[in-house]
Amino acid sequence: MVKYLCCAGLLKSTWDQVCVAFWQRYPNPYSNHVLTEDIIFREVTPTNCLISRRLLTKTSRAPRWMERYLPKHMASSAYIIEDSIVDPQKRTMTTLTWNISHARLMSVEERCHYRINPENGSWTEIKREAWISSNVYGLSRAIQEFGLARFKTSVTKTMKGFEYVLAKMQGETPSRTLAETATEKARETALAAKEKAKDLASHAQKKQYV
Repeated sequence: MVKYLCCAGLLKSTWDQVCVAFWQRYPNPYSNHVLTEDIIFREVTPTNCLISRRLLTKTSRAPRWMERYLPKHMASSAYIIEDSIVDPQKRTMTTLTWNISHARLMSVEERCHYRINPENGSWTEIKREAWISSNVYGLSRAIQEFGLARFKTSVTKTMKGFEYVLAKMQGETPSRTLAETATEKARETALAAKEKAKDLASHAQKKQYV
């Protein structure tokens, strides 16, 4: 049995900008899990389509119950193949990615299709499909559910990373990352707690001399 997911996304940037950002999206604050990217193959077809294949290395920490099924050196990293076709005449870009690490345990295939949004020519829409499967007897359903949940989280980070890179390309100030926002909130909370502690200490000292 295979888990299937289909969802759509929208980037408020032109198709050309999105294609350029696609090749420049690493690193960004939402992709700390991407360690390396290497071009394996690239060519331009007679119809001027750009065909590329890349190898991505990512951190991919498996849950504890799954780690016992993996060699130690493979439990925290994964290798991903990414194929892409950019068609400048049809104004489309199609990508296909799949994992070559842990494939016997869990296989994740993703297909993305980028095209100009028909309602707004300055925006780009993305159709994303994913197929998640596992052949581990007795655990396939649990593994697929885990893979599906992780994939959904990954999609959110991917879109935020895309928006971040596009904003930088267009000379805009990227919105703050969750980490930056959390850090600022923590500082504000710590400062408020410090001031409150000083106030309580001051009141306690006054009572002592009354």
